[in-house]
Amino acid sequence: MFNTIKTATLSALIGLGTLAAVPAHADSIYLGFGNDNDPRVGVYNGDDDGYRREHRRDRDWRRACSPERAVNKAERMGLRRARLVDINRRTVKVAGRQYGDRVVIVFANERGCPILNR
Repeated sequence: MFNTIKTATLSALIGLGTLAAVPAHADSIYLGFGNDNDPRVGVYNGDDDGYRREHRRDRDWRRACSPERAVNKAERMGLRRARLVDINRRTVKVAGRQYGDRVVIVFANERGCPILNR
């Protein structure tokens, strides 16, 4: 009887260890024992409904600096009446006023809108 309990305990520890080895990029892990609506029993991993991946795919600001993002960043930097002046493949130029002077800020057209020239 004691051997059976030891075997069951060891099997449970090995099972929990394999559960801990599930990849970290899994969106959800479901441990189900069944209920009225879902009679399945077991451990499942998978996506919720694909919402997060689709939502990330729609964000174009991860790939480039959008004009709206550049203007917002310039306003946060203290530019008044910031407006888009020029955009091309590599740069986004935003002009405005700061301390009464006309200022042009040039952002790189890549993720995060890094500042090239002020």
